[in-house]
Amino acid sequence: MKRLHSLLVALSGIALVLCPSVLRAEEYTFDVSETEKKPYSLGGYVELRPTISWLDQDAAMYKLRFYDRSEGPTLPEYKAALQLDGSIEKGWATLFVRLNTDYLDSYLGSEFTTTAFEAYLSLKPAPSLVITAGKRTFKWGKGNAWNPVAFVDRPKNPDDPGLDLEGYVAASVDYIRSFSGPLKTLSITPVLVPVSDHVNEDFGEANHVNIAGKIYLLLYDTDIDILFLSGGSRSSRYGLDFSRNITTNVEVHGEYAHLNDVRKSVIGTDGSTHQTVSDATSWLLGLRYLSEKDTSYLLEYYRDGTGYTEQELANYYAFVNNAYDYYLSSESDALLRKAAGAAAYGRPNAGRSYVYLRVSQKEPFDILYWTPAVTAIVNAEDRSCYLSPEITYTGITNVELRLKGTVLAGNRLSEFGEKQNDFRVELMARYYF
Repeated sequence: MKRLHSLLVALSGIALVLCPSVLRAEEYTFDVSETEKKPYSLGGYVELRPTISWLDQDAAMYKLRFYDRSEGPTLPEYKAALQLDGSIEKGWATLFVRLNTDYLDSYLGSEFTTTAFEAYLSLKPAPSLVITAGKRTFKWGKGNAWNPVAFVDRPKNPDDPGLDLEGYVAASVDYIRSFSGPLKTLSITPVLVPVSDHVNEDFGEANHVNIAGKIYLLLYDTDIDILFLSGGSRSSRYGLDFSRNITTNVEVHGEYAHLNDVRKSVIGTDGSTHQTVSDATSWLLGLRYLSEKDTSYLLEYYRDGTGYTEQELANYYAFVNNAYDYYLSSESDALLRKAAGAAAYGRPNAGRSYVYLRVSQKEPFDILYWTPAVTAIVNAEDRSCYLSPEITYTGITNVELRLKGTVLAGNRLSEFGEKQNDFRVELMARYYF
């Protein structure tokens, strides 16, 4: 209760300071000027998200994270967020800013974090030309849970792929042309991404200006993108994606990416580490289907050429278990710290092959405003899985409520079988303004 009280106080504070209008009630009046397009806009949301996890104390990732702590069988976390979106238009110039403030109260303590997700200036000197400079997201790719061709974006979290992400500082140009033949639209987007010790420092090696680009085609009613990245901070790579409606309620999409000289660090059961450098190919194929009863199906298969094989993951989890046993006998955590330093193994999906399925039903049995859904992610190599049922309610104006549960299952030394949690329940309450 103490943590919940602290969370509510923090949430109220950021709302009062940054958006006092959220807490003010006003009488409704009609003004003709309100129907006119204004040169500015301000919106966003405030969110409360408490979570409780039931821990798997025999799992490798539990031992790695909590070896020097005693947390008990459950782990509560309290999160709050305030996101503000604002824009100003003047002639053919637009300034857009998206600020995100997070509050987290967890076993590590509590903290506020404010990040500019996006902050860029966009110039449109001609209908077919847009010039943009600043921090932004590009959202390349057609996949829902994963985007192997998103060369200049941060990776999504498949657990909640719709969340906004922090962008990178970049300069880009969009040139668009329309035609009357089989090729209806052509768009060319060159991008420059500088990297230094203070700009885009987590993009890759510093002191490079990376060149990326996308060519978009609407050809025979098929959306096609051709993409590339080169420049030195990351290895060069190129890709292709597509999306096409086969019928009015069936859509197929896919992505293909080839990455040159990918460096990969592999840890054995004894803690020995070896580096590999090789080309890698990643691809995704997906299908969306909307039934006559408003049931939505989304199925995707993802093959990550940069991921770890079933045996490589099993060897890592075995090393963590061995390192934990060594810690208990010697009180030295050197091996555990080495395991924790292998960040690539801690990615949301560190394996090579995944199947993603999401099924949602809008207002079942004519029950208004309720949308139940279930999401499953399966590691296709070790057969471990993530299963997440949820239900969303939108019957209150500008309010979204979602109750979500998560079950992680798998054998020992499998990806989801060695996660720190067995179960998790999350409530999300969000108010849009």
